[in-house]
Amino acid sequence: MGTVIQLKNQINNSYFQLKDTVEDKLLLVEEKIKSKLMSEVELVQKMTDYHLDTGGKRLRALLTLGSAKLCGYSKGTRDINLAACVELIHSATLMHDDVIDNGSVRRGKRTLNKIWDNHSSVLVGDYLLSRCFEMMVEDGNLEVLKLLSSTSSKIAQGEVLQLQHKGEVDMLEETYLKIISAKTAELFAAATKVGAILSDMKTKEKEALEFYGRNLGLTFQIADDTLDYNSEIKLFGKKIGQDFYEGKITLPIILLFQKAKEEEKEKLQKIFSKSIREENDLDYSLSLIKKYDIIAACYQKAQHYINLASNSLSVFNDCKEKDILENLTSFSLTRNF
Repeated sequence: MGTVIQLKNQINNSYFQLKDTVEDKLLLVEEKIKSKLMSEVELVQKMTDYHLDTGGKRLRALLTLGSAKLCGYSKGTRDINLAACVELIHSATLMHDDVIDNGSVRRGKRTLNKIWDNHSSVLVGDYLLSRCFEMMVEDGNLEVLKLLSSTSSKIAQGEVLQLQHKGEVDMLEETYLKIISAKTAELFAAATKVGAILSDMKTKEKEALEFYGRNLGLTFQIADDTLDYNSEIKLFGKKIGQDFYEGKITLPIILLFQKAKEEEKEKLQKIFSKSIREENDLDYSLSLIKKYDIIAACYQKAQHYINLASNSLSVFNDCKEKDILENLTSFSLTRNF
């Protein structure tokens, strides 16, 4: 954990540096999203307005804008439109996630499904996706359309795969990686590759940015899943044990099950086979996680993907944008917002 704490200032700075670099365009992305989500249906407008007011890091939009700038894009507003499109896909998945997980709080505020209902939340999430597809068609690039439509399909399949393996404490690490690759990393990969596509870069640069985004996304999700069991870190309002209570099997539990003794494995299986897990169940799991130093093991796994992401940018010439994206690879391990 010492390494993580030491890196915090540098990594948080890299996020703000990226944001500052494309600040004018990010404001236009926000305007584009608001204009696209306007609706004559009162409930749709209320729900989308509420969702936008909850904010967010806009990391995926920043990745599209930053990648486009790295590739020298400067002719027009396609980067703004596609950054907005990527964010709309992300927002739609959040709305659907909260219904699936019966979530009640996101970004410190009540979720749409708790204020209104599940049916409305699913339909408004679908509305966002439909607006997103309109924007893809408006862009007119078949490569972009194929990439983002395929990404939306993979995200949905990742959600189903996670549901299929809910409560399986003996899940293979390979299966977990398939889930988070589909659910999270695919959109990161699309966000960065789009920047290269609209800049008319060669295949080498497109693949490099896609590889960068995918490994950044894997790092991001592993860190997020690890935070759920890290009682020593209380960041950005994330409640310890949220995934645990929902029965989600993530990397900390997978690694724990690999290291645990037989009697401990049996108890973990009983805990996750229950329809409702209690606080003492979480306390027991956290004690084992501490016993086997699982948090450090998870961060070590994440570091592997950080290295892959950073090294993939070697095909680009040295510049400010490249430095920021390289430093951003560790952002997910140390973010405090």
